[in-house]
Parts: sequence; structure tokens; C-alpha cells
Amino acid sequence: MKKMLAALFLGLAAVASAHAAYPEKPIMAVVPFPPGGSTDAIARTMGAKMSQTLGQQIVVENRPGATGAIGAGYVKNAAPDGYTFMVASIGVYSVNPVLQKKMVYDPSKDFDLLTVAVRAPNVLVATPAFPANQLNELIAHLKKNPEKVTFATSGAGSSDHLTAALFWQKTGTSGIHVPYKGGAPAISDLIGGHADVSFQNLNVVAGHIKSGKLKALAITGDKRSPLLPQVPTLSELGVKEVDVYSWQGVAAPKGLPADVKTKLYNAVVGSLRDPEISKRLTEQGFEIVANSPEEFAKFQAQELARWKQVIEAGRIELD
Repeated sequence: MKKMLAALFLGLAAVASAHAAYPEKPIMAVVPFPPGGSTDAIARTMGAKMSQTLGQQIVVENRPGATGAIGAGYVKNAAPDGYTFMVASIGVYSVNPVLQKKMVYDPSKDFDLLTVAVRAPNVLVATPAFPANQLNELIAHLKKNPEKVTFATSGAGSSDHLTAALFWQKTGTSGIHVPYKGGAPAISDLIGGHADVSFQNLNVVAGHIKSGKLKALAITGDKRSPLLPQVPTLSELGVKEVDVYSWQGVAAPKGLPADVKTKLYNAVVGSLRDPEISKRLTEQGFEIVANSPEEFAKFQAQELARWKQVIEAGRIELD
């Protein structure tokens, strides 16, 4: 009996020692999208600071496909040891479960949700030649010309697509959804006058608005952005319940040991709250959230319910 207890004690001590030594090797940050996008940039910005904090390199690995589902599935099946985590956007956590018929992961059950890292509102922008210069003019134009105004988006089920669908539902209007393979080509066509309007992430269109390549009609945040203080919110202009943010969250495979989870969480949140990184991200149009795992779980459930309602009301399906 004593031998059994001694062996058990030594085993528990070894496990505790292993956890205390975490991390002992590089950590993989999976981004389920191609390089160069907002999520990828946030992961790399965070990772550089986390590497300093943890004493191990954070290696960003892009695993794109199926609107983020391939990378998310990979993380779901990874060992819950703290050496793999994911940085992904709203679609992975709160849209794919509604739109995709054959899901390879359940964001509510298959991950330890760590934190919502950042968020950024969308901006309703138009090509400079578009006849409407204010939101009320756009709404009037849409009502007079149903199913004629093109709304460019970065893809079916994307944040900008769902924002447009919610906007149509709340204003009693409609438009032609034109999905692109990513935000960059959508914005390029918008600037070139090949599409009319779009709801795009603030951080990717702020420069184009300031240069005059696009004109901003409204912002989807609950307050004005310091990057574009002259642009009113939709709520200010009378369109309620269309406060929309694109956001990126950090999660790990379900079942992290408590001490490893705490250490990883502290490194993630610490990187976001670092004055230099916080300033850099804020200047790009992001708002630092860095909330708790419990707050993330509650928020994810709310977002899932919200977009499920929008998708069903709009009868939105993946192409």
C-alpha cells in the first residue's frame, strides 16, 4: 500500500513539475486564414510579445480553408497541453456553426475559450461616384431601387456580409450581395467603381477613407471611432440594433491543465495590455478587449444566437 501511495505521489509530483516547467518548447499559434489578414497580423503581434514573456518562440502557422473550419478542426484535435492555441475571428466562433452543414468542431464544446483579444467596428463605405453621400440618402435610394445596389463583401457568411443582411432587415431595404474571395479584392473593386457600397472592417478602410478613395456613410460601433471621429454611428442616424463588431478570439484545445491555462491566458492578455502593442493596435483601429474566459464564453453564446437569427431571417446559405 505504501509503495502504491509513493508511486502515486511521485506521479502527481512529476505531472506538477511538468506543468510548472511549461513551456519547455515552442508554442504553435494557429491562424485558420491565409497570411496577411487582420487575424494573422494580430496573432503575430501578440506572439512576438508572448515569446518574450514565456521564454519560448510563438510560431504562427496558417491553416486556411472552409472559412476557418479546417484550422479550427486541427486545433480541436491537438493535445490540450498548452503548446497549441488558435487566434480566429467571429466567423469561426459564431457563424460557421450556423452556416456550415457538416461541422468538424463545436466552438462551444471543443475549446477552452481564453479571451476576446480585440474588436473593430465595420464602416459603411461607398465608391466616391455613388449618388448617396449620407445614410438617409442611401436608404431612400435602396427603397427606390430594390435589388439594384451592389454590396461587396469578403465572402458569404463574412462579418461584412452579415452586417449588410442585418442592415437590410432593420431598414426594410435590400441589395445585391456580391461576395469576393477576401476583403482585399472587394475593396479594390469598390475603389474602382465596380461595386457600390460595402460594410468593411474599420482597420482596413480607414486609410482609403482619409485619402478620398472611399466615402464613409456610417460606422457600426456603439460609439464613434477616434480614427474617424467625423463619421457618425448607425444608431446616431436612427438605425438601431446594428451595432456590429468584427472580433478576434483566442482559444485552445479543450482540457488544458488549470495552471497551464492560467499561464497561457496571462501571456495572451499581458501581450494585449502591453503599452506599445496596445498603442499599435489602437492606431490601426482595433479596441483591446482582453476579457476573461468566462466573459468570452458568455459573449460567444450571445453572438452565436444573434447571427443565427440574422442568418435564418435572411435565408442566408453558403454558395
